[in-house]
Amino acid sequence: MPNLTFLDLRPPVADAAREVAASLSAARPTLDPKYFYDERGSSLFDAITRTPEYYPTRTEAALLREHAAGMAAQLGDDLVIAEPGAGGCEKVRILLDQWRPYGYMPLEISRECLLDASRALAGEYPSVRFDAVCADYSQALDFPADLPGYPTDVPRLVFFPGSTIGNFEPDARADFLAGLRRLAGDDGYLLIGADLQKDPARLNAAYNDSAGHTAAFNLNALEHLNARLECGFDVSAFEHRAFYNETLGRIEMHLECKKAHSIRINGHTIELAPGSRIHTENSYKFTVETFTRELSDAGFAPLSSWVDDEGLFSIHLAKAV
Repeated sequence: MPNLTFLDLRPPVADAAREVAASLSAARPTLDPKYFYDERGSSLFDAITRTPEYYPTRTEAALLREHAAGMAAQLGDDLVIAEPGAGGCEKVRILLDQWRPYGYMPLEISRECLLDASRALAGEYPSVRFDAVCADYSQALDFPADLPGYPTDVPRLVFFPGSTIGNFEPDARADFLAGLRRLAGDDGYLLIGADLQKDPARLNAAYNDSAGHTAAFNLNALEHLNARLECGFDVSAFEHRAFYNETLGRIEMHLECKKAHSIRINGHTIELAPGSRIHTENSYKFTVETFTRELSDAGFAPLSSWVDDEGLFSIHLAKAV
């Protein structure tokens, strides 16, 4: 396709066995949320987003559709949209339908996912230049703003939708936002989604849907590790636990071990006691004011924010300073 280029930065392959063995051997066992996402995990997450309890995906999409024209009025069309962790590039379609940017740069670690999504988009939007970059987060955030072949006067808008920013611990989140500032460049912008604090009952329901998709998604991390590393998890020995921690302002997801259990990874046997928990994910919730302050601390000047009528979710536009 004449409007599509593909750049493979050959993201480093993690030593999953060593990484998982270390995290599960810790005093408080954890698993990186990336292990949710094999083929079945991705399918389960798609199912979660369609449950009546899980509001973030549909609420953010509605906000983008409603306000995309107003965002474009502030930004103009002459820009490049860069999306780290672009996945299937679904939400950017809302912007591409209403904007006519110079280009779109999805940055994603999965080559196959990136190729499939960018080829589909390039065919649907032939007037837009597409530069797909296969990279992990660390490579993506340090990708140069002056990409060869782009006019130097075309600013970069970093697009980071979803509630993913809430998965980072506070210090790591500050570092990540600073990385988004580097990716944006000195004349760039950031358009980012952030989930908001609300009634704990609403939050607990969103992560414990009645159809059981979130529970299956959480447990699937163990199935994934069994298939990938032959860990020997007895998945039936674990239960999904998700709850809002009001003190820390975050949803926590855990896998609770119901009986004494041992697994073997990387030549090591790991014993899990009954009642012990593997911490699989956090999802911090914000106020518009607290998140705006974090953007300012990272080197952005807040321009606008949009919140749905129920006060569930926010989208923020900021300029690099």
